[in-house]
Amino acid sequence: MDTASHLPGLRHSYEGEPLLESGLSDDPVAQFAVWFGDAVEAGLPEPNAMIVATSSAGGRPSARTVLLKGFDERGFVFFTNYESRKGRDLGENPRACLLFPWHPIRRQVRIEGRVVRVSRDDSDSYFRSRPYGSRVAAWASRQSAVVRSREELDERYAALAERWPEDPPTPDFWGGFRVIPEEMEFWQGQTDRMHDRLRYRRAGAGWVLERLAP
Repeated sequence: MDTASHLPGLRHSYEGEPLLESGLSDDPVAQFAVWFGDAVEAGLPEPNAMIVATSSAGGRPSARTVLLKGFDERGFVFFTNYESRKGRDLGENPRACLLFPWHPIRRQVRIEGRVVRVSRDDSDSYFRSRPYGSRVAAWASRQSAVVRSREELDERYAALAERWPEDPPTPDFWGGFRVIPEEMEFWQGQTDRMHDRLRYRRAGAGWVLERLAP
């Protein structure tokens, strides 16, 4: 079957209530909390899964799916190996874009901003909350590095589990990043591709709300 020939016809018609400026919060993080709650209530699998896009100092882009682990007025937090590709990118170019693709409820949220590391205390606190196996894996996997085989990974994991049978410490190369939003766009699918796109843009101490053409 030539699946590529079917691509032009693969489309869905979006229908829903219009997204109006009058229905949004003045604070984009508060609005995100409302939509995140809707995604959870709708039963979406892993509603905190987000695409994190980064770029190296030379402009080479990269994207991957990561889990959001916290958000508040300070920004949006995820954890990773600082020596991974995204960690290296953010060390060279501390800016990122996050995308929450909540397709079943015909919504997306896009967030752009600068990135800082969270405190070591916050990273330690979250690391201790992780399942034991995930903590061992953080040591075993030098994320994004080339490995010879699956067996090499398994052997490294087993050796580290033997070294720390109960309470692995936080690796010094592992921790959290916080994306401090400068723009947040809320997208609601509509019929005939006339989608609603409302963007908050930081202006001084506040936010400007703008409608974008779909």
